[in-house]
Amino acid sequence: MLVFANSAYRMSYKIRQTRKFIGIFTTSTKNKTLASNSRMISSSKWKPQDHIPKDVQDLLKRKPKNYVVAFLNIVQLLKTQRRTGWLDHGIEPCESISDHMYRMGVAAMLITNPNVNRDRCVRIALVHDIAESLVGDITPFDPVSKEEKHFRELSTIEYLCNELIKPNNAEAAAEIMQDWLAYENVSSLEARYVKDIDKFEMLVQCFEYEKKYNGTKDLTQFWSAMSSIKTQEVQGWAQELMQERERFFESLEK
Repeated sequence: MLVFANSAYRMSYKIRQTRKFIGIFTTSTKNKTLASNSRMISSSKWKPQDHIPKDVQDLLKRKPKNYVVAFLNIVQLLKTQRRTGWLDHGIEPCESISDHMYRMGVAAMLITNPNVNRDRCVRIALVHDIAESLVGDITPFDPVSKEEKHFRELSTIEYLCNELIKPNNAEAAAEIMQDWLAYENVSSLEARYVKDIDKFEMLVQCFEYEKKYNGTKDLTQFWSAMSSIKTQEVQGWAQELMQERERFFESLEK
């Protein structure tokens, strides 16, 4: 991956699937341990600083530094980077990373389970892919191991929180780090719901593209995500979506 995240994001590979990283780390001490372990696993020389656009680098060289604008400029990259899975299937234009995150946040507001903190779900949804602003959207088919992917994303979220957010708002930096780690490790009920909504939103988008191309795009592989949805409520949403999809394809056969 070179200077801009877009260059990494646009690379399309079809090689191997990755394994799931397991672990729950919530305290700052454990966060340091997690970072240390990731760096031991990875031999990568990848650094988030190397992928910051030049205009943001210039902004950070000024005194006093404008941390808020610099951080938001990096977040802006999520608006311009397209989701790799759709690009790999020839869907252009397709949704951006931030498009996906935004609708996940809205979907989280629809949760009816009284035991779920919906506000926390919205927060997690809005930050869960934030590291992709610099890392890019690495898919299971890219030649990047799960350990390397995790290393790059953890390095990025640490950089963003410690170097750009914390100088302006230490509380916000801690919250964003905590929410990101909760999603990464599925360490709360809210994180479990957001994991499920991540899959569900992708399936909603998938069906929308299937309709847009009138069933001519073979996007069947994405529907295997149905089996990854664990919560009963989101399973119900997904099943209703599947029924709509079945009706759509039946209508094409008439």
